[in-house]
Amino acid sequence: MTPPLAGKVALVTGATSGIGKAIATRFIAEGAAVVVADIDEAGAAFLAEFDTAQAAFIRCDATNESDVEAAAQFAVDRFGGLDIAVANAGKGTFGLITEHSLDSWREIIDLCLTGVFLTVKHAGRVMRDGGSIINIASLNAIQPAEGMAAYCSAKAGVAMLTKVAAMELGHRQIRVNTIAPGLVETNATGAFWMMPGIVEEFVENTTVGRFAQPDDIANLALFLASDQSSFVSAGFHSVDGGAATKRYPDLPGAFARLADNAGL
Repeated sequence: MTPPLAGKVALVTGATSGIGKAIATRFIAEGAAVVVADIDEAGAAFLAEFDTAQAAFIRCDATNESDVEAAAQFAVDRFGGLDIAVANAGKGTFGLITEHSLDSWREIIDLCLTGVFLTVKHAGRVMRDGGSIINIASLNAIQPAEGMAAYCSAKAGVAMLTKVAAMELGHRQIRVNTIAPGLVETNATGAFWMMPGIVEEFVENTTVGRFAQPDDIANLALFLASDQSSFVSAGFHSVDGGAATKRYPDLPGAFARLADNAGL
């Protein structure tokens, strides 16, 4: 059987670890040529196991417009076109609104929202008709969390940006969708495993009784990237184990317990 992404070219930002890496490697396994775009050059070492005709790395800061434009053009120059873009680069922070620094707020908004905008902008310009853009948001796009105002706001913005982009690019048969993960076990979320009781709260507040692995997100990304999703656009697709039906863990309480345990 022909792999579902055979002949397609993909660009994935934040792709040297975690969810981005899982998506990139899944796309390669399913026949796509993939541009891995990230600031972590050392993290791109995993590409050595793949044929250079199917995978390439470019250093890309998702908040830098020149970098993002260059990454999209690199996909065209290296592999002959662009059919799929995954705006995955992002990170979180913690800070109550009344104590949150403006610099930290801007940093999260810049990466988690503006970085997605830049990826959609420049991928959309060079993407072949009939392509697919996938924006990685979060459960926090719809479920608030104390101490995460910047992250929640950015991810909510991604969900709306996706809908507008789907409207604007639809005349070219380009689909634009959001994936909204719940807790995923990655290096980026490792701090949660250091906070007593928090992972257990996350699991308790799912309906399926577990947290996610990066491949859980890659599974849906594969569907949205493939022609099987040719009539799916402007969607908000939760991969949260049903967590949106319940509540978000008490992060301020967890940080307070950590401080007490540390004698601070």
